[in-house]
Amino acid sequence: MPTMKVYEYNKCSTCVKALKFLDKRGVKYEKLPIVDQPPTKAELKKMLAHLKDAGGSFKQLFNTSGVQYRELGISEKIKAGMTEDEAIELLSKNGKLIKRPFVLTDKTGVVGFDEKKFANL
Repeated sequence: MPTMKVYEYNKCSTCVKALKFLDKRGVKYEKLPIVDQPPTKAELKKMLAHLKDAGGSFKQLFNTSGVQYRELGISEKIKAGMTEDEAIELLSKNGKLIKRPFVLTDKTGVVGFDEKKFANL
């Protein structure tokens, strides 16, 4: 059985839905507080590799609806040429900027909650 890490925020309704989805199916996972303990740079890079395999980019790692995303002007920084390394550095220090839930297994990763993607975990 693969090890599953679920980085979540307990006040996030999407995270609550995702955890209920996993619990209902009897999936074993390690729950981690994304704000107090953000994913490591290595975990962020691993997730980025999964996103890129699906045609995505580092922009998908960001919680674009979050207050800090707007306050820090991240969208403008991305448009101005933020690099992947700069994004990983920033995200590794600020869990509120990361799209959640942030789920990593031995083989794959998912950001946000999508029932189809979660069913494939």
